[in-house]
Amino acid sequence: MSQESPHFRQPLLRTPFHERARALSQIDRFIPWAGYTTVDVFSSAEQEYFSVRNASSLFDLTPMVKYRITGADALRFLNRLMTRDIGKLRPGRVAYTVWCDDAGMMIDDGTVFCTGENEYLVCTAERQLDWFAASAIGFDVRISEITEEIAALAVQGPTSYALLKGIGLAGIERLKPFEHGNFTMPGTDGAITLMVSRTGFTGDLGYELWMEPADATAVWDALMRRGSSRGVRPIGSQALNMVRIEAGFILPNMDFVSAAHTLRIGTERSPLELGLAWLVDFKKGHFTGRRALLAEQQRGPLRQLVGLDIEGTKPAHNALLYTERSGRREAGSVTSATWSPTCKRNLALAMVDAPYIATGSLLWAEIYLNRELVWERRMVRARVVERPFFAPARRRATPPAEF
Repeated sequence: MSQESPHFRQPLLRTPFHERARALSQIDRFIPWAGYTTVDVFSSAEQEYFSVRNASSLFDLTPMVKYRITGADALRFLNRLMTRDIGKLRPGRVAYTVWCDDAGMMIDDGTVFCTGENEYLVCTAERQLDWFAASAIGFDVRISEITEEIAALAVQGPTSYALLKGIGLAGIERLKPFEHGNFTMPGTDGAITLMVSRTGFTGDLGYELWMEPADATAVWDALMRRGSSRGVRPIGSQALNMVRIEAGFILPNMDFVSAAHTLRIGTERSPLELGLAWLVDFKKGHFTGRRALLAEQQRGPLRQLVGLDIEGTKPAHNALLYTERSGRREAGSVTSATWSPTCKRNLALAMVDAPYIATGSLLWAEIYLNRELVWERRMVRARVVERPFFAPARRRATPPAEF
C-alpha cells in the first residue's frame, strides 16, 4: 500500500504525457488533479469541445487514482464494499459503481475492471486507500495503489475508432461498450501492448488506453500523427466538463461531496438522491449502507439530482432555484452548468427538493450578469428535463462507424 494524499508542500507530479501536452499548450493554463499538474485549457475550451463531438480528442487520464485489488476474497470484499453486484462482472468487463458509508451516503464513484479471477483494477476520483483498508478487515485481500505505474489516455469522439484502427490496433472494432482487452500497437522500436477499454466520460463513442509510462510518448505521437487528418486535438478539463454535463455524468466536489469530507450535517448525498438508484442492488446481499438505502428507498429521497433546461444563454453556475419568480421559496440549487453548443441549450444539473423533481416542473433560477462592470440580477425559467441531454447512437454501435 502506497502513501495517501500528498502533503500540501510537495511539488505536483508530472504525467508521462506532460512534455507533449505542455508543448501544445498555447496559454499555459494548468490545474492540480490528485497530486499531478494537468491542462485546464490548451487554447480554447470551445474548440476543444468540438473536437470531442465532431472529431477525436486526447485527454490525459493518468492522475485518476488506480488500485489493484487481489486475493482469495477480492470479489467478496468488493461486493461488501460496493452497491453494485460485482459478482456479475466477468473478466474483460468494466462496471461503473459507487460505495457508501453506513448511513448510505456516497463516499465516491468509480469504475471496476475485472482483469482475472479475483483480480480487479479500481479507478477512483479521490484517494480511497484508508477507506478500502478499513473495509477490508477480515478479508483475505491485497490492496495497492498503482497510480504511478499506469499511464492512461482517453481517446474520445466520433472518429476515435478510426483513429485507433489507424494506429494498428487489430480487432478494436469488436470491443463493446464496457469491455476491455489487450491490444498491440506496432512501433518502430517494437510493438507496444495496451489495455484498451471502451469507456469514457463524454457520453460519446470513445476509448481509454492504459499503458506502461515508458510507452506513453510513443502512443501519444502515433495518435497525433495518424489523427492529423482527422482533426485530433488534445483537450483540457474545461472542455471535458462541458461534454460530461451534456452526458449527464456527475463529478465529485461539484455535484456531490464525499461523505468522508463533509463538515455540515445534511450536505452528504446518497446514490438515490443523485439519480443512481440503478447502481444499488438490494438483492445481492449485505453491503455497506444497505440498511439505510433500503429505508430511504421505501420512504423516498428528500431531494434528487435533475436535469434543467434554463432560459437564455448565461450558464447558471451555482444558481439558487425557487418555486416562484418572486424568490420567496427555495427549491434547490444548481451544481453544474454549461451552454451546450451541440444541443443549443443552456443546461444544468441541480439538486432539487422532492416535490419539484417531476419532468416538466417549472422552477426559477437566480443568475447574475455582468454588463460593463455592472451586475444585474435575473430570474429566468428553469424546466426539469430528462437526462442525459445528449446521447448519440454511435456511442454504443458495434462495430462503430468509421467516420
